[in-house]
This record gives sequence, structure tokens and C-alpha cells, in this order.
Amino acid sequence: MRILHTESSVGWGGQENRTINEMVAMRERGHDMAVASRPGARILERAKEAGFACFVVDMRGAADFPAIFRLRRLMRDFRADIVNTHSGRDTQLAGMAGHLLGRRPRIVRTRHLALPITSRFSYNVLTDRVVAVSKFVRDYLVSAGVRAAQVEAVPTGIDLGRYGAASAAVSLREELGLPADTVLIGTVAILRVKKGHADLLRAVPDILTKFPGVHFVIAGDGPQTGNLQKLIAELGLESRVHMLGLRRDVTNILQSLDIFVLPTHQEALGTAFIEAGATGLPVVATAVDGVPEVVVDGETGILVPARDVLALSGAISRLLGDSQLRRCLGEAARRRVGREFSREVMAERMERLYLDLLAS
Repeated sequence: MRILHTESSVGWGGQENRTINEMVAMRERGHDMAVASRPGARILERAKEAGFACFVVDMRGAADFPAIFRLRRLMRDFRADIVNTHSGRDTQLAGMAGHLLGRRPRIVRTRHLALPITSRFSYNVLTDRVVAVSKFVRDYLVSAGVRAAQVEAVPTGIDLGRYGAASAAVSLREELGLPADTVLIGTVAILRVKKGHADLLRAVPDILTKFPGVHFVIAGDGPQTGNLQKLIAELGLESRVHMLGLRRDVTNILQSLDIFVLPTHQEALGTAFIEAGATGLPVVATAVDGVPEVVVDGETGILVPARDVLALSGAISRLLGDSQLRRCLGEAARRRVGREFSREVMAERMERLYLDLLAS
């Protein structure tokens, strides 16, 4: 198959990471892949590094007619069998572009977010099939009016080969000037309000009263960077909480941690929890949306209510005080991720969906 992915988001996060992983795994299965996105989009940079054909389309709005005709020409020249869209704007533009072709590619919309949809038309008319990244997202889409027969849940998969036990290359403690035996608690996520970073920061003072030697790291960038830096200063945590910014060495960061924490308020599935589990980390997460599909409470991590700083502090403290529990949860998480969340499993499911769609 010849598969063209489109993405109107210019940032980098879980959905872009999933798209690249799917493209790599599908290429390994013998398919031709390409991606189209806006100028400066980070997915184009990562896709180019991975050796994929990349096309720039300035998608300035949902009614950008030059973009529609550019996408139409791109689909025709690439001879796309499948066009997989990933955000609202590119879904509308690519959907309209595809319907202008005589030999029309099949349009698949991957829904990555646990947010209300704004256009049933995009799902029921412009696209032929919808992929939800979790059962939670699938159930929401159906409840919002998307035809049930059109929606299929295909959980996100990652490259398990990138994760594993800590290696000699792990260098985060050295980078931060910390002793080699320092206990590190951390998170890797875009810095948005709904990721709950502020809740974690507010839990830190209570944790430090019981475990004064612990340090915290926050990797990622985003619109909340300044607010989080201000909160760290207000709480007097400058020497204990380390803001790392956007990092390309995510595996180094995860392999350096003892506990992974992300108290998100809203999450379609949670690629960060999958990556932490693949590294063998115990996780503290919130029992929201699709997160319980990844983190099994008491088996691979601990789930707490969203926005509950006291419960968050208690769960982290429980893990800090029980190294055997940390080890058991981390090992169970690694096994579960290996069974259910590899990119090979994701690619097999996506390939079957694409082929079924073309056959019909």
C-alpha cells in the first residue's frame, strides 16, 4: 500500500510520536509511507531523519482552498491508496481534497485526543474509517454521533527496542550534578495545564518532609513553562525540581528515573505511561479517561483521583518507602507493555484495517 499521513499540528507530542512509529513499522511490513504537514512542523523534521518522503503544505485554515488543491495534487502524484489524517484542520482539508479525485484514496482519521469533537461531518462524511487510540475515545466518539461501525480502537504502540534497563549511557544525575544514588522522580510530557504538572509540584513539599533526599525532574516544553517555573520559585523548590526543557534523549531520562509520575487531568490513552512501562518503571497516574487501559491499579502502577494533591503525595510516598513494590510494579508494567503496546502490534492492526477498507 501507499499511505500518506497528514498533520496540521506543528508541535511534537504523543500523536506525532505515534504517527512516526506507525510509519516505521508499516515500512518494515513493505508499505510506502509519506507525510505532509505545515512549514516548521516537528513531525517533518523527525520523518525526514527517519528517511521518509516529506511534503510541506501550509494549511492555514479549514477552508484553505490552495491547501486543498495542493493536497489533491499530492495524493494524485504520490498515488496514495490511504490518506491517514491526525488533526481537525488536516482532516477537513485532506477529506475535501480526496473527494475531488476521480480515483479516490480511502480517508482514515486517527483520533488521538480525549476532547469534544467539533464536527460530526468530518467523521461521518469526509472520512471512511476512524481510528481511536483507546476504547475510551472510541466510546466517546460513538456517544457524540459518529457511526459505531466506522470507529475502531487501535491502541498506540512504541518501539520497545529503545527502552529497557538502565545502561552505561545514562547520564542525567551526572548532568544535574547529583550523587549516583539520588532517588529521581520525574515526568516527560508537554507542559499544558491538563497534564497536571502543577499538582505534582504542590505535592513535592509534603514528600520532601518524609524523603528529604529526593529530586524531581520535568522534561518537556509548552505553554505552561513560565507558570511552572514561577510556581517552583514560590514553593522554594529550585534546588529540588529540575526543569529539563524539550529533550530528544527520552530513553536516557526514563532510564534515570526511579518513579514516573504524570497526574494528568485528561488523557486519551497516555503514550508516556507506555514508555515508562517499557522502561520497567512503576507509575503514579490519575484514573481518568483512557489511562486505566494502560496503567492497571495495584498491578503496574498506582492510580489516584485527578487534582487530588494529597492522594498524589501519598501514592508517591508509598512507592518511595517500598523498593520491593516499585520493582514488582515496574516488572509487571514491562511485561504488559511488551504484550499489548508494541509498535509491531499496532502496525499489524492498522494494516488489517487499511486492507479491509480497500477491499470493501
